Amino acid sequence: MTAQTYDVVIVGAGIVGAAFAAALRDSGLKLALVEAHPPAPPTDDWDARIYAISPGSAAFLESMGVWQTLDQSRIGPVYGMSIRGDSGAELEFDAYRTGVPQLAWIMESGRIQHGLWAALQDQANLTLFAGASCAELAWSASGARLALADGTVLHSKLVVAADGGKSWVRAQAGIDSRREDYLQSGVVANFVAEKAHRGIARQWFREENVLAWLPLPQNHVSMVWSTDAAHTEALLAASPEQLADEVARAGGHALGKLRQVGRTAAFPLSINRVSSLVQHGLALIGDAAHGVHPLAGQGVNLGLRDARELAQVLQHRGAADCGDLALLRRYERARRGDIVAMQTVTDSLHHLFRSKNPLLMKLRNVGMDFTNQLNPIKAWLIRQALG
Repeated sequence: MTAQTYDVVIVGAGIVGAAFAAALRDSGLKLALVEAHPPAPPTDDWDARIYAISPGSAAFLESMGVWQTLDQSRIGPVYGMSIRGDSGAELEFDAYRTGVPQLAWIMESGRIQHGLWAALQDQANLTLFAGASCAELAWSASGARLALADGTVLHSKLVVAADGGKSWVRAQAGIDSRREDYLQSGVVANFVAEKAHRGIARQWFREENVLAWLPLPQNHVSMVWSTDAAHTEALLAASPEQLADEVARAGGHALGKLRQVGRTAAFPLSINRVSSLVQHGLALIGDAAHGVHPLAGQGVNLGLRDARELAQVLQHRGAADCGDLALLRRYERARRGDIVAMQTVTDSLHHLFRSKNPLLMKLRNVGMDFTNQLNPIKAWLIRQALG
């Protein structure tokens, strides 16, 4: 049995875990990163899983030298947003009027993951355990002991859980999480549009579901359709031509005819509230720390803000060791408000637009129209999303 000692062991090298490791490149900390399934190199095919990356997240990736390595021809800038209610209400956002070059960038998940993974290959203070799976994890007063399936044992002052919504690390720590299943899935697919999308993201809050079109380069659009089980099954079973026709029709043919490229996929939607983000020798980041509805497109940005904040706390820890609970509480206090606010907003919107109450149905559309007339409120909403 081989035993190795590190300052920080990170479990999970998805976008958030890999970004956290990269953010500590010059920290002087000795790091280990465990990932059972390293990302595969991207292909020319368009990834079905797409993220909206905020300017704040882009700046974070740029500070680590990762943004500069990404293929800019596969990144779609968002210059405007057009949101429609189920009774004709409208809400518009415009980058120019807000005073920013872009509101966000639409990017393929696989390309971000691979870009981060590539950046980690030559990181001097990092040891990668690629293809390794975790077997046992325990904490003591002196720190954490993580045993891998191949018999390797990793000792550290801090374990960082970046292993997703069904976090194994979180479960080993006994931290409670309350998951509410929305009984919906997010159906995703990509299309080529007949008409130019002009970098505008479109979203329709319908009576039964929420449909979003996100602008990609080469006049591609990525669809995210949050809908119930029966509709999900029908969308997954549809031929490319049938799906393109239904998606175009649901969006009022705003971009003319659509032609599907690539596959259709779906993932379940839920909200996950975690009782604590830290304990002695442990910190949770990304989906291990929270789950939100994708209707605001902020899930990955929320996770990247976790990674950025925890990295800053560790880099300014002074004489404290990395696993000190008082130190880790600083991270939790800094992040809790942002997480609760995002969960509250997305969960409230989800329930509001699924309500059949006639008064709420009227108020939600009146509220959308009212907000559209108030530029200071719109500017505040945009500032929150830019982080």
